[in-house]
Amino acid sequence: MIDQAFSEDFAREWIDSWNSHDLSRILSHYSEDFEMSSPLIVQIAGEPSGKLKGKAAVGAYWKKALQLVPDLRFERLETLLGVNSLTVYYKSARGLSAEVFHFGPDRKVVRAYAHYAIG
Repeated sequence: MIDQAFSEDFAREWIDSWNSHDLSRILSHYSEDFEMSSPLIVQIAGEPSGKLKGKAAVGAYWKKALQLVPDLRFERLETLLGVNSLTVYYKSARGLSAEVFHFGPDRKVVRAYAHYAIG
């Protein structure tokens, strides 16, 4: 089970990695075959299911997203702790956003779900 200290450290490092625009650093938080779900996958990657699996597929999607939004910056608002999961609530270029992360035994993300404010 993950604890509050891990959750805070993960959230801080996750935000910092995105703000650095360093794709390798961003991907370091994830297992090799993690699954990502996001409404933006439909728009940016052209995948109608909104889901991608594995670092190669998600990395290509995120590389394109970083190119489309070169001034991308996240501001963490809150971290919510679950059972082997956490949610990072933050401001992004799209407004209010939240990502839910599920962790494997090695404390790498195995599934992630992105959510964005509507409107």
